[in-house]
Amino acid sequence: MSRLHVPISLRWSDIDAYGHVNNAEMLRLLEEARIRVFWADDAGVEESADAEAPTASPAAVLAGGPGAETHTLIASQQIEYLAPAPFQRRPLDVQLWIGRLGGASLEICYEVRSPGRPEGQEQTVYARAATTLVLVDAASGRPRRLTDEQKAAWQPYVDAPVEFRRR
Repeated sequence: MSRLHVPISLRWSDIDAYGHVNNAEMLRLLEEARIRVFWADDAGVEESADAEAPTASPAAVLAGGPGAETHTLIASQQIEYLAPAPFQRRPLDVQLWIGRLGGASLEICYEVRSPGRPEGQEQTVYARAATTLVLVDAASGRPRRLTDEQKAAWQPYVDAPVEFRRR
């Protein structure tokens, strides 16, 4: 499986009175990672090691912004918190993959992990989540099918969906 890795820096305001990332802010971190990976406009451009040469995510095939012909609407979200994520200066490692490609929708899966560690040390998984996005025609407001370009760009990142713990 190939995952997309997005480094997301924490802001001091993301931290709650208990000293860890607030649950609502965790959803914002997922949104930021999702936009950086899937949107082809400036939000889909990631910084490379050379700040002069940004590189687009290989999965960035959605047009974003108010003039876009297609809107992406969230149909559902689920998140499972596994460990408190403390404030840290190094960016979190948000890993994304696609759990399901449908006719007009896709399920984006995530793991929010501690920053990369030296060889041999495991990362802490703070949260697992899944978001179902529906692609909607902006003019009609009706769902629209995934294009061949989108399917081709996203296929390398399809793997088993997140398995949440049972209640």
